[in-house]
Amino acid sequence: MKKHQEAVIAEVLQDPDVASVSSFVGIDGQNMTLNVGRMLINLKPLEQRTSGLSAILARLAERGSSTPGARLFLQPVQDLSLDSTVSATQYQFLLENPDYDTFKTWVPKLLTALQNEPALADVTSDLQAEGLVAHVTLDRTNGARYSITPQTVDNLLYDSYGQRQISTIYTQSNQYRVILETEPRFQHDLASLNQLYLPGISSEAGQSSSGPTRLPTSGLVPLHQVTTITKGLAPLLVTHFGQFPATTVSFNVAEGYSLGAATNAIDHAAAAIGLPPAFQTAFQGTAAAFRSSLSNELYLVIAALLAVYIVLGVLYESFIHPLTILSTLPSAAIGALLALLLCGMDLDVMGIIGIVLLIGIVKKNAIMMIDFALEAERLDGLAPLDAIRRAALLRFRPILMTTLAAFFGALPLMLGQGVGSELRRPLGVAIVGGLLLSQLLTLFTTPVIYLMMDRIASATRRRFGMRSMSERLAEQGGE
Repeated sequence: MKKHQEAVIAEVLQDPDVASVSSFVGIDGQNMTLNVGRMLINLKPLEQRTSGLSAILARLAERGSSTPGARLFLQPVQDLSLDSTVSATQYQFLLENPDYDTFKTWVPKLLTALQNEPALADVTSDLQAEGLVAHVTLDRTNGARYSITPQTVDNLLYDSYGQRQISTIYTQSNQYRVILETEPRFQHDLASLNQLYLPGISSEAGQSSSGPTRLPTSGLVPLHQVTTITKGLAPLLVTHFGQFPATTVSFNVAEGYSLGAATNAIDHAAAAIGLPPAFQTAFQGTAAAFRSSLSNELYLVIAALLAVYIVLGVLYESFIHPLTILSTLPSAAIGALLALLLCGMDLDVMGIIGIVLLIGIVKKNAIMMIDFALEAERLDGLAPLDAIRRAALLRFRPILMTTLAAFFGALPLMLGQGVGSELRRPLGVAIVGGLLLSQLLTLFTTPVIYLMMDRIASATRRRFGMRSMSERLAEQGGE
């Protein structure tokens, strides 16, 4: 593994955008198998790179795959990480089952199905069930002739390969553990088992005061004389999640696809192969947080709209005109989504934050017009058509000024470059796109919707014999 890593490092360092590489064999305390290593690749500063991050990752993956005997997986380091386990690629999907043997049957099938999904890339798992193992079986009948028990064999194997600590040497400034084991050059071949000897006790003929008898004698018995050694397969390690064996399938999102499409592809692949119901499946880390946020997102938006409706209803003492104000929001959301689509960006968390911000920015256009129109109806006695026309004319300049202020404030987020710009840019794109489309549409649609809502309110009042606010104010003025 060390030689493979050195070959991969030599290939990676040839990339013009790589500054340095550090690596070690064995990932961490959760995975101590020596056939897995980890590399930390440091790139040059952003202004000195010749390509973007996606192009660099593609080049490095191609270079790593050219090394025989090793496979390189890459994932960018995240400033905010939700992952609790180390995996080869960025996102994790967990499978849990009480019977570990079923993993060897179904995980390869699932991996094959996932690798055929176009939305997924670099699909792999931490299942390592094909490790070589030597089974040492004691011939109990033969071993009993030498008083050799299974515990005797266990002690010999642990003394030879288990790094048994037998003593501690203390000095004035330090202490040293004394480890018992065979020489490393004898630890890589099954033939070395034939050179191990067990302490045994046999009996031989002798003479005692009572006559002929069998006297016990001690000696060394070759291991292969009382045992049978066979080769087989066994897992290199068995990972657990909670109380049960588990394996993690990790993956990246293919170019041109979103994380939502990738998670849906995994669900489709698991259903297509008929994954047994005994498997408990769940996304982990970032993918799990994404699924959780999607499940609560709709309720969050509905709660925000309901709160806005209640506040506006209390402010204008109307059940109808808050809907007129909220009618400006769909155009803002559509504008934000179109802008993200045209710029080739996903609807990520920052894009959603931008849409939520638009709720407060965009509805002020309708508030300015409707507030003025209602005041003109109630205090000046104007007809709804005249009131909304005067509001649209007089409020045009402040509406345009506030929109342009928000627009130019979001431009640096949209056009900014440098470190961290990838995080800020979707926020700026969503705000700019939503403002442009909503500004173009709401200046014309808000007066129309206002008149339509007023006619609906008038028809409702006539049907139920209710009086409008203007009529009640006129009566109070007459009194």
